[in-house]
This record gives sequence, C-alpha cells and structure tokens, in this order.
Amino acid sequence: MDRAMFTGWLDAYEDAWETRDPEAAADLFTADAAYYETPFEAPARGRDGIRDYWSDATRYQEGVEFSYEVLATTEDAGIARWHCWFTRLTSDSAVELDGIFLVELDADGRCTEF
Repeated sequence: MDRAMFTGWLDAYEDAWETRDPEAAADLFTADAAYYETPFEAPARGRDGIRDYWSDATRYQEGVEFSYEVLATTEDAGIARWHCWFTRLTSDSAVELDGIFLVELDADGRCTEF
C-alpha cells in the first residue's frame, strides 16, 4: 500500500471513532478480518464481530479526539502511532490512550488484519 491509501484509511478510522459509528468502523474491514485490541487476546472476527466490538467499546465514550502519525508503509501494511482522548461516561473520567497500529490492507483498501 502507499502512504495515501493508508492515510485515507486512518482518516476514515478517525471519523468512525470520533462519531462512535460501529457501522462505519466495520465497513473499513474485510468480511473475514481479524481485529486485535491487544496482541494478548483473541481478535474480533469479521465485520459482525468488529461491529459488535465497536458498539460495546465506544458506548460509554464522549468527546472522542483521535490523532495519528504514519511511521511507515510497506507493500501490504502500514504502521502508525496514534493518540486518543475521551471522557468515560460511566465514571466521568478523562482517558488518554497512546499506541501503535499495524494495519494490513487489501487491494481495495479494506483492512484484513489489525
């Protein structure tokens, strides 16, 4: 993938998270994609699994702000550093997350493994 394709995908991911839209998030992935929240747990699988994960994960978030920096792209993967801030509604606490994405995209620009 090239940098433009990866940036376009990340922009759509940002929009899905900031609007807390599980359908938009699921549409970024292939029908058989694997979505690993962490490398230590089983992934959400396929669009339905990813949609369910996103519905649950974003349900109690408000004021989501997401940013990223592309670190590298290869023929079929992209690496980005990301940050996210939001308010957790269940505790009214501020949350700040920071991490690294490794994203594999197919030729159509949908993620196969996250």
